[in-house]
Amino acid sequence: MMGNEMNRKLVFLDDDRNKGFPLSRRTLLRGVGAGLALPWLEAMMPSRADAAEADGKPPSDAPLRLAALFAPNGVRADMWTPDGTGSDFKWSPTLEPLSDLKDQLLIFSNLWNQASDFGDGHYVKTSGFLTCTTINKSLGIDLNCNGRSMDQVAADHLGALTPLRSLELGIDPVTTGVDTNVGYTRVYGSHIAWNGPTSPLAKELDPRLVFDRLFRAANPSQASTRRDSLLLDRVLGDTNELNRRLGSADRQRMEEYLQSVRSIEERLQNQQSGADRHWKPLAQLDPAQRPPEDRPDEYQQQVRLMLDMIALAFQTDTTRVCTFMFGNAVSSRNFSFLDGVTGGHHDNSHHQNEEDKLRQYQLITQWHVQQYAYLLQKLNGMKERESTVLDNSMILYGSGLRDGNSHSPHDLPILLGGRAGGRLASGQHLSYGKDTPLSNLYTSMLTALGTGEKSFADSTGVLPGVLA
Repeated sequence: MMGNEMNRKLVFLDDDRNKGFPLSRRTLLRGVGAGLALPWLEAMMPSRADAAEADGKPPSDAPLRLAALFAPNGVRADMWTPDGTGSDFKWSPTLEPLSDLKDQLLIFSNLWNQASDFGDGHYVKTSGFLTCTTINKSLGIDLNCNGRSMDQVAADHLGALTPLRSLELGIDPVTTGVDTNVGYTRVYGSHIAWNGPTSPLAKELDPRLVFDRLFRAANPSQASTRRDSLLLDRVLGDTNELNRRLGSADRQRMEEYLQSVRSIEERLQNQQSGADRHWKPLAQLDPAQRPPEDRPDEYQQQVRLMLDMIALAFQTDTTRVCTFMFGNAVSSRNFSFLDGVTGGHHDNSHHQNEEDKLRQYQLITQWHVQQYAYLLQKLNGMKERESTVLDNSMILYGSGLRDGNSHSPHDLPILLGGRAGGRLASGQHLSYGKDTPLSNLYTSMLTALGTGEKSFADSTGVLPGVLA
């Protein structure tokens, strides 16, 4: 009974940590800037509304967004890379679904993640995908990715401008236990977003709850804030009691949760003080857009709904940073809903060059690319001033390994959609020298966002040809 109660509280706290409470952007910085490691200078930056009032006209720059989509188990390598480089290239069979979006796309070849070229299997490649660091080999006690993910560095810069600092989404719940084949906890395979070395961010798995968070952020009420405060009081009381029953390692982990809970407490206190709200949604959410009550059983419907939520979040400017995992590492999800596929993704990725498995592996890979194309098309259809939401976004797509059979982090399958407000030289296939750091791309993306970051992880500089 105690074990079940403990699990319930831990999940409860994790959910609360990621709730987005509506409040003034400036109040967020002053209230919890230290807890989120946000630079104090962000508090001095004028809001868009203030800037418009200052010069009597709308600001010229639209908000910039960043999303990272992760597909597990790699790709069929021989059908991925386009023929030719620069703007004059021929689409590969796998990337053909993106052909209508050529002007909005960058395709990369020969990027690798050196820090993940360590150990066996998928776990190092998954948790290290956005951190470009080597995770600790752990059975679960000393979970540590030894860095922060690129999306959270971006959220340091953008998160104070919106009600939700960032949004982490997925389909599969966290996998627990140890993969005895490689000696890693399966938890590593469930996360790509890390706010700190020991702080993986929880994914929201229910698109209906994601919509509720977006709607609530755009339509705050004092009554809901008071309920949240009462709920938070109960959480803190429960965790204080629970801590007395825990061992030292669990108490340390609980303390990490409590640090986030306390930041929520400060946000609520600031909101109750009646601080002015400077943020306004760029588009209104229609309650009719809320996903159905019953979570769909079919995987493809779940994925589409989650991609719709990313689009709504960006269109309304409720958050500017988002990650999405199509599945956890070593995902064995059955893809028999696709014509010609009868097995699971992970099994087919270990194809051993068997033609039938390679054929199914290709169909699964192309399906993932089609979903990526769906999101890009949706964002491209959302008008924003004289451009579109996609024009003002960077939508990363990739996997932590190239070929699931070899587990290689060399020549990773990486795509980047959108123009970042004209800051990216899109419409190209860029091929670099062997083993060019993936972190150089992340440095380029952070530069395009204007974060001021000169490097990221093991980067050696920005990638040539990426920035306009």
